[in-house]
Amino acid sequence: MLVREIRTAPDRIIEEIEKVGVAKDALAIFLSKAIFEVFKLYDLPTPAANILKQEMLAAGGDAAVHKHAINCKVDKTDVVLLGMKKTYEVVLEKLKMMPYWGLDEIREKLEALLTNASYDLKPIHLRCGKTLEFGKKTYVMGVVNVTPDSFYPKSRALNVEKGIEKVNEMIEAGVDIIDIGGESTRPGAEPVSVEEELSRVIPLIKSIRERWDIPISIDTYKSEVAREALRAGADIVNDISGLNFDPDMIALVKKEDCPFVVMHIKGTPKNMQNAPYYEDCVREIVEYLQNRVEELVDKGLKRENMIVDPGIGFGKRVEDNLEILKNLEEFKCLGLPVLVGISRKSVIGNVLNLPVEERLEGTLALNAYAISRGANIIRVHDVKENVRVCRMVDAVERRIKP
Repeated sequence: MLVREIRTAPDRIIEEIEKVGVAKDALAIFLSKAIFEVFKLYDLPTPAANILKQEMLAAGGDAAVHKHAINCKVDKTDVVLLGMKKTYEVVLEKLKMMPYWGLDEIREKLEALLTNASYDLKPIHLRCGKTLEFGKKTYVMGVVNVTPDSFYPKSRALNVEKGIEKVNEMIEAGVDIIDIGGESTRPGAEPVSVEEELSRVIPLIKSIRERWDIPISIDTYKSEVAREALRAGADIVNDISGLNFDPDMIALVKKEDCPFVVMHIKGTPKNMQNAPYYEDCVREIVEYLQNRVEELVDKGLKRENMIVDPGIGFGKRVEDNLEILKNLEEFKCLGLPVLVGISRKSVIGNVLNLPVEERLEGTLALNAYAISRGANIIRVHDVKENVRVCRMVDAVERRIKP
């Protein structure tokens, strides 16, 4: 007789239970008892923490609190909750009768997290007629920089003809989205004028749209550039500032009702690498993105149009970038598609001690890792190689055949 351990991923558990031959309507019951969920809550009043621990224990789970919480020698404590999905269902029902010490807000947030933990992301419909259906594949976003100073020279296309050649190569290699940028956002980069940026990107976007129906994103934080790019045929606004740098960007994206990227950045491209520091990198970035998404929803922007990006390399140390990748699954709590841009960045150069021209293998390794941790879109310079990586990882992780 063979006894083996089953990896505790929801799809893997369902797969093995189905093989046993159980009734279809019993799957949800088994899953609620099989999926172990861990959540961390920060700065809870001690009475709330103690109540949570009692309720979790009563329902078959547990909660880790500060060692002095039990006798209230601390006013606040972080809490780590540990339990099966069924455990949380019982506890959340009990919390409905406890609208004090912030427990009602805790209940609402836990309910939202448990809903997002199913990882069923809504599709994003694009103007070009294409749809991004997350979970079916990992999407590859190919970078075309219409700039003379982007950090990787081979990503540059200084005129429309060169840009079209590059886009054609990417399409033949299987790219899903073309990302057009007219201003370098490398560390220390100087901004360019709106007029200069428009003169760089608009002719290329028009030429691409005349030839192909490939999805196009415009990499800009300027509302006027985004507006003209959308008119010229772009589908997505990829704003490194999370719609923060230009006060008119929110109104534009709302009016155009287009998909957009909410990225985390500390500072600006010119100063973002001047000694960035985090106490808890992943916590701070997840919290920022969560708050920013809610702010944008409150201002009338649609959640189903949003893509989040932790902003690797944008105001981050080497250890921060690696920590983000290691814990990328935690960004799933936002319930939104996750974009990762790691291609040929300095974190790879620092780890491998290699110049930008020799960072392909490091890029492929980190992108494969990011996909396995839940990345939905990877932004890359080398499309052919990264498309092959995506197809292989998708075949393993998602059982997707090319």
